[in-house]
Amino acid sequence: MALFKGCGTALITPFTEDGVDFDAFERLIRFQISEGIDALVALGTTGEPATMTDEEKEAVIKFVVKKVKGRVPVIIGTGSNSTAHAIEQTKRAEALGADAVLAVTPYYNKATQGGLIAHYKAIAESTSLPIIVYNVPGRTGVNLLPATFGKLAEIENIAGIKEACGNIEQISDCCRLCEGKADVYSGDDGIVVPVMSVGGIGVISVVSNVLPRYMSEMTAAWLSGDIKKARDMQLKVLPLVKAIFSEVNPIPIKKAAEIIGLCSGILRLPLTEMQPENTEVLKKILAEF
Repeated sequence: MALFKGCGTALITPFTEDGVDFDAFERLIRFQISEGIDALVALGTTGEPATMTDEEKEAVIKFVVKKVKGRVPVIIGTGSNSTAHAIEQTKRAEALGADAVLAVTPYYNKATQGGLIAHYKAIAESTSLPIIVYNVPGRTGVNLLPATFGKLAEIENIAGIKEACGNIEQISDCCRLCEGKADVYSGDDGIVVPVMSVGGIGVISVVSNVLPRYMSEMTAAWLSGDIKKARDMQLKVLPLVKAIFSEVNPIPIKKAAEIIGLCSGILRLPLTEMQPENTEVLKKILAEF
């Protein structure tokens, strides 16, 4: 059974100058659920965990689990380039009430395909939680190949993969090799419908931080068989997707959240303020939605 179908939001982490802005975080969660989102992912790339302390991350997990109250699945990013650390973070997420974890491929180390299998096998053996593998070669420097995920899908609690390789042929091959064993989610907002057309069951989305209902309705349209509606919605949202990825994630999506009044756009170094010319484009396109 799928962990979720449709749209899960890769949540931003609202900050103040001193720490996590939990008041804004509560508004964001309330907004997401009221707009019909299907799952929430905290401490993924969009949540800036790389610049958060372990204490902050633990507080975020406790907070999200408490505020969501089981209404949608809560998925926690626990990936690391150290297998031991990924296991430690996964065990913590399980102890704190997460429904599943999202584990990015080990970055910087550049593991072999065999190393990736060993890494995920070790994480899977450490927890009873469902695991979503996250393949994002543009950030990590390693590409988890379809044949590799086909083997990982044989592991009982490897539930799916968030595919952000950007290569629809590779994603199609992944869908073919894991069909009936694990699920595929688009990791790119610009190709959600193409991914679903070859067997994907949804998206883990950045754009849905500000457009949760739209992205949920787009995926629901495809799942219900309304292909034209899903296609039209995908094409309509493309300019916004481009604006939200005009600079490195999560710089633009935090600016978008600030523009619509969800939270401040505060980022942690080495991430910096969005360029003024890109901000103006983003404001214009957001206004149309």
